[in-house]
Parts: sequence; C-alpha cells; structure tokens
Amino acid sequence: MAANPMQQVLFLSTGNAVRSIFAEYLLKKIGMGRFKAFSAGSQPTGVVHPYVIQILENHYKIDAHEARSKSWDEFRNAQMDMIITVCDRARESCALFPGQPEIANWNIPNPYDDTRSNVDLFIKFKEVAQQIQTRIQLLCSFPAEKLTHLRTEPRTRRK
Repeated sequence: MAANPMQQVLFLSTGNAVRSIFAEYLLKKIGMGRFKAFSAGSQPTGVVHPYVIQILENHYKIDAHEARSKSWDEFRNAQMDMIITVCDRARESCALFPGQPEIANWNIPNPYDDTRSNVDLFIKFKEVAQQIQTRIQLLCSFPAEKLTHLRTEPRTRRK
C-alpha cells in the first residue's frame, strides 16, 4: 500500500497571534507527520502573543521560536487540503483559495481581555490551548483513508 501524502492544513484567524498559532503548532506535534500545518490571519497583528510561545514551550514542550504572525496573502496561491477558521470573523471574511479546499469553522473564543489580571489572562490562554488541543486530537483520530476526500483528486472533479 502506498504511503498517504501529508494533508496541507491552514488555520485562519483575524490577527494570527493566538488561536491559529496554537492550532498550527499543536497539529504539527499531535499530527505526527500526517499533516503539514500553517497559520495566517486576515488582519495579522505582526506579533505572536508571548503567552502563546510560553504555553507551547512550557506546557506542550513545543519549540515555537519560529512562530510568526502573517497574512493569509502568503498562502493565496497555495494548494491546501483543508482550511480551518478558528474565529467567526475569519470565517466571515475567508479568502478564496485554489483547489476548493474543505473549510471548517471551530470558532474558539478569543482569550484576550484587557480587564483580566495577568494570572487570569494566562489561565484563559491555557484553556484556549486545551480546547484547540482537543479538536486537533479529534481531527487526528480519523484514519488517513477517511481524509482521502480532501486530497487533490476530488478537488479536480468539483465545479
């Protein structure tokens, strides 16, 4: 049996500073080579929130020093198998991508709130990371053959 190619997954958010970064790095780790993960934003902040890096490195043991906030324009011509928006604002303004990839919306709440103390805010960031981790684990629980409809061949049949 031939090896299954990696699924290309793009996580989209508005700022690409928290949720989509968590999703990108958690899928890279949990997906164990089955997925190639990316993240981007419709209006990127240009900065990854420091709590994201801290949680990925300390809680998940993921080296996230290369994480960066970037525009979805970088991926406009890329062939993705799946696009997952992690917030409603990104879903509502989701750009068109070549190949008609599957699109899903997870709508994870934004953890950032200026009125919280630093301790409360850090806890909220960890909760968001855990919500995303659960969804990533569910995605990864599907056998590769169940994800074959996301590959290039079916996309060519769509009109």
